Amino acid sequence: MTALLTDHYELTMVNAALADGTAGRRCVFEVFARRLPTGRRYGVVAGVGRLVDRIAGFRFRPDEIAYLSGRRIVDADTARWLADYRFTGDIDGYAEGELFFPGSPILTVTGTFAECVVLETLILSVLNHDSAVAAAAARMVTAARGRGLIEMGARRTHEEAAVAAARAAYLAGFAYTSNLAAGARHGIPTAGTAAHAYTLLHDDEPAAFAAQVATLGSETTLLVDTYDITQGIRNAISVAGPGLRAIRIDSGDLSVLAHQSRELLDSLGAPDTKIIVSGDLDEYAIAALAAEPVDMYGAGTSVVTGSGAPTAGLVYKLVEVDGRPVVKRSENKATVGGRKAAVRRHKPTGTATEEIVVSRGVPDHQPNDRLLQRAHLVGGEPVGRPTLAESREHLRQCLISIPWEGLKLSAGDPAVPVTAITAQ
Repeated sequence: MTALLTDHYELTMVNAALADGTAGRRCVFEVFARRLPTGRRYGVVAGVGRLVDRIAGFRFRPDEIAYLSGRRIVDADTARWLADYRFTGDIDGYAEGELFFPGSPILTVTGTFAECVVLETLILSVLNHDSAVAAAAARMVTAARGRGLIEMGARRTHEEAAVAAARAAYLAGFAYTSNLAAGARHGIPTAGTAAHAYTLLHDDEPAAFAAQVATLGSETTLLVDTYDITQGIRNAISVAGPGLRAIRIDSGDLSVLAHQSRELLDSLGAPDTKIIVSGDLDEYAIAALAAEPVDMYGAGTSVVTGSGAPTAGLVYKLVEVDGRPVVKRSENKATVGGRKAAVRRHKPTGTATEEIVVSRGVPDHQPNDRLLQRAHLVGGEPVGRPTLAESREHLRQCLISIPWEGLKLSAGDPAVPVTAITAQ
């Protein structure tokens, strides 16, 4: 990974801080959201695993330093500093798969000013993207009510963003991805059907289905809406037999078509053939199909674009210098100084009731409280690395813990209120 995945102004600050002697001052930066995207009741922390790997390997190569020096972006002293750069500080924060709310101290970065400030863009680009995708995907999982979901948005975003989006969607509870790179890198189950192009390639639909089944067997999924869906289903069962695994419908009034398809499949002696629907589905479209005989959903564009909220709105702010709280006071963008600690308070039944965030102190511990922050890097080295499967289960449990109103797709207050306290 290139260390140039950053913004010019970060190196401007490093350059100046090295020159005036402030680069080595001990600082604390925090990542948080001032508010949730419009209509959302919770956020999802995602991308931590990816981020830890990138920070641990964040280095400036000789050719990159030459580029920066040649364009006078950095001076000679800064170039030498970049050549030796390695993050040696500590990073604590919420677990991947944790829920967050306005003011939640999602990530705390501690180290010298220079080594921390140069990571701002990397940290925000990873967390803002992955957290936005995971929050949208989690809403779709809730709307699906236990039915499976396939992430298939790779053709609607940057090729590397597609891999990250697939990981975030799986974290949120999607069962599969269509993206093979995500499957190879992250161990995510992959699935795929066929496009209309494959059917159009053949002289007629039965010939296309016969060729697909001959190669892949009856466990395949046949796309039945290239021409006429009713005839397509008849052709599919005629060719594959009643043991056909699934059909996919990718267009039309999915509510009506799902009912008609189920009735036709049953009448053809294929009651176990599943129905998969796709075609610009988001959480609202999925929720609208809750009463229909759909077995699985394929979602693409809305997943990888955060379903209308393509960023989580996270910011990276300096809150402490040499143990002294610092505060930004500009209108509408004020910050609370000092390092934060956070717990989530629960009823004995496990339902979350409140998140307590304390500045410059430690929250009073009560029964059923859960500490939200844990170590991610110590001395620049990754620690306590959960697997993607463990983070996926963590999010599932978090969603179970919030009040049922917090899972609604309609706009409303955050699912869990946050109480900010400044220790004396």
